[in-house]
Formats: sequence, C-alpha cells, structure tokens
Amino acid sequence: MAVARKGLPGLTAQIKDRLIQQALERRLRQAAQDSDLKPPTGAALAAESTPEQHWRFDLHPGYQQLRIITEGAARLEIDSPFFMLHEGIAGACTRIGGREYINFASYNYLGLSGHAEVCEAAKQAIDRFGTSVSASRLVAGERSVHRELEQAIAAAYGSQSAVTFVSGHATNVTTIGYLFGARDLIVHDELVHNSVLQGISLAGARRLPFSHNDWAALDSLLAEQRAHFQRVLIVLEGIYSMDGDYPDLPRFIDIKRKYRAFLMIDEAHSFGVMGNSGLGIREHFGVDSSDVDIWMGTLSKALAGCGGYVAGESALVEHLRYLAPGFLYSVGMPPPVAAASLAALRCLQREPQRVRTLQARGQLFLRLAQAAGVDTGTSAGLAVIPAITGGSARAARLAAALFARGIHVQPIVYPAVPEKAARLRFFVSCEHSEEEVRETVSALAEELQNA
Repeated sequence: MAVARKGLPGLTAQIKDRLIQQALERRLRQAAQDSDLKPPTGAALAAESTPEQHWRFDLHPGYQQLRIITEGAARLEIDSPFFMLHEGIAGACTRIGGREYINFASYNYLGLSGHAEVCEAAKQAIDRFGTSVSASRLVAGERSVHRELEQAIAAAYGSQSAVTFVSGHATNVTTIGYLFGARDLIVHDELVHNSVLQGISLAGARRLPFSHNDWAALDSLLAEQRAHFQRVLIVLEGIYSMDGDYPDLPRFIDIKRKYRAFLMIDEAHSFGVMGNSGLGIREHFGVDSSDVDIWMGTLSKALAGCGGYVAGESALVEHLRYLAPGFLYSVGMPPPVAAASLAALRCLQREPQRVRTLQARGQLFLRLAQAAGVDTGTSAGLAVIPAITGGSARAARLAAALFARGIHVQPIVYPAVPEKAARLRFFVSCEHSEEEVRETVSALAEELQNA
C-alpha cells in the first residue's frame, strides 16, 4: 500500500485516502483485465493456444486480487487476523494459542452456543435421529424436530408458517432467485448483504439500490419506476452488519403499501437483539407480522445453530418448500442443529433478561467509545459497533495491537468497505461484563492515539 512522502504540500488525510483507494482499485481492475482475453475463435482451435489464465487457478483474477492484498500486508509486516484457531467455545471469551482473549469476533450474541440446555438438546437429537437426514426433506421425509422448530419460528413472528434452510446465505439466494424474474424490480438498501445481491443476480430481475436507510429516496425511486415492472420487492435489513444501525421500518411499510410492493426484512442480526424480549425489529417498532411479506433470518447467531429461515403467509412458505431449488435440492437440516436452535429459541423466550443485558452492554460500549472520541458511525449500539479507523493498514495494525493486549476483534478492510471506511467491528455479547467492555474501550482509545 502506497504511503505519502514527507514534504508533499497540501496532501490532506482525505486526499491520501482517496489516492490509496484509487490505487487499490486500479490494481484490482488490472488483475481482472489481465485475464479478460478474447475467447478463442474457430471450432478447430488447438488446445495449446488456450491462454494459461483460462486453465490455471493460480492465474485466476480472484486469486490475483487476493495476492495483492496478502502481499501488501506482508510488506507492512501485518500478520493475517483471519482463520484464527479457537480451542473451545467462542463466546464473550475465547482461547487462541493457549491464551485467553476477550472476544468481539463472534455472533454468539446471547451466549447460547455452548449453553448446557442447547448442547443437551443436540445430543438427544443425535441419539434419536442421527447426525444427518441424508437427503432432501421432500425425499427423505420430515423429522419432528424440523416441524417443531418451524412452528416455533412462525409463532415468534406471529406469522402463518415458516421454513428452514441449511444455509443462511442460500436462504436469501434461493428465495429471491426463485420468486422473482426478468420482468420484476428489486430495490434494496445500498448496504444489504451479499446474499441478497446474489439472489437478485440469479433472479435476473432489474436491481436498483437506494441510499442507506433513506425511505424518501425509495419513495422517489418507486414513483418513477413502479409502473414499468410486474412485481416489486423492497429488501432491508433489521440491523446492518457493518454499521450496526437499523431502518425506520414503519416508513418503509407505508411505502410498500403505497406502491403495492413486497417487503423483505433480513433479520440475521436483529432477531434475538432488538425488542424488549428479543423478537426483532417487528417487536422494536410494534408492527404487525403481516406488514412485512418475507421475514428472513439466520439460525447461526442468537439461535446458536446454522442455517436460515423464512416466515410469512402459508402461500409463500408452501411455495418455497415444494419449488425453491435451495430447499428442494438440498439436504434437510441436520437434526442436532435444528434441535439446538429450537432449544436456543425456547431459552430466549424464557430468559429475556439475556436480551436486555446484551442491549445494556452494547449501549455502554457505544457511550464509552463515543466519549473517547472513537468514530462509531451510525451504530445504535445494539450488538454491532464499528470503530472506523480510515485506512486498511491502520485497521489491521489496530487489530494486531489489541490482540497483543488480549482482545480479539476483526478488521474490516478494503474492498469489503471503502478504504476510507476501514474499521474494527465489535460484536457485543450479553456475557461480556461491564469490566471487559470498559477495558476494551480504554485499550482501543489508547491504541488509536498511538496508531
């Protein structure tokens, strides 16, 4: 990564950030262009003439992009913070390399992954059903734990029905990709998850983003575009995973009604986190379940399992169960995973104090960080709190410095975010103590001053 030379007049931090990002973008584009050769012409073209880039993974543009990033980190003497080997349950604390760390790199928001009741439910499911259902549920049949989990999710949302998928990412891809097509329009917050974008690509629908959390921009967009399409889908998130903020849901509900559109909410990070009892953004705003057409969420965060779900009216759910490729052609959820998430959901409903403790710890972290001058962006302090550092190298160095002090947090760097918006991303758990939060923010403030 280029570093500005001393003595260059008028080179402000903003200009330097812009130049760094432009340089990175040029290198990534060049890596892609190097492999973008004209396809061979003529049916009899010999195999020997096929460019190496077309049959070698080490010359694949994606791998070349990765090399640019890793080589840059090596030159800056920054160790990779990724793929850390945890030696036990990764909750509010974890053990890496024989050392204990305060852990802010886990979605275990309610501390239910590793909870005795959740683990016991998984063990009993293994004893009864085994470790796999060994085929799709349509072919291999249902297990009682599947139906119990889906009924519990539907009840939590106050919806007619629900269906679970073996992958959270695939839940969005297959749901959007199957339900919508080339004559449809999908409008989405500019910060939605990759799985939404992949689903839109699969659908072949027209895609139009709007400014983050800007309901007025959505209104203007649909006023111009609604008449040109058949179905229209609006996609939002309950809590945005990079920034930790959330939309003004009632405003968006009004707009979806105005334009007779479908509304989908991705609650991956908001279910178990928002609302007085953790039932998500619906409970937070007090809206009716039917105000949103597609409730989507994941089982891997607050619900201590793996996979995703869709909740809504029966017509939607039955449609997906019989025809959505990501459900129809995928193995059914392993029984121990379904049992673990069901037990976690019951624990959440029985112990709402976990949610209130989580919210209190998040608010404490946010207040202390802001008081220390940390740039937390638009975070609401509800479990996801960024510390925006500006510069990928700086974010990586800060993560390494905190790791040396016994605090594990992941940097988010370019191209995942713009270079000037590189950050550390803290995931707060209800099991973090006030002392751990204060220690972490104090260490963060000190290292930011030294960086």
